[in-house]
Amino acid sequence: MTDWLVLGNGTIVGLAALVLVFAVLKAAQTLRHEKSADRRGSAPGKGYHVIQANYHSGGGGGGHSAEFRVPKNPQEYSRLFVPKDAEPKDPRS
Repeated sequence: MTDWLVLGNGTIVGLAALVLVFAVLKAAQTLRHEKSADRRGSAPGKGYHVIQANYHSGGGGGGHSAEFRVPKNPQEYSRLFVPKDAEPKDPRS
């Protein structure tokens, strides 16, 4: 009944090796794909990205919709995180 569990016939070792080979091949494929798609994010520029966030709870009502404007300019984007009343640390700013 448990003859296939015996390591002497190599069934489990063979299956483990097969899983290991599959995992290595899948990892290599993923690395190759991510390397070819080295461009992440979006190019800096003028204007805004518009992101629409919609949530509907289903049924007869409820939910929420919002639209966010995210600047394409990295400097303008970083200024969003600085409080309005913050004083510059560098007097040249």
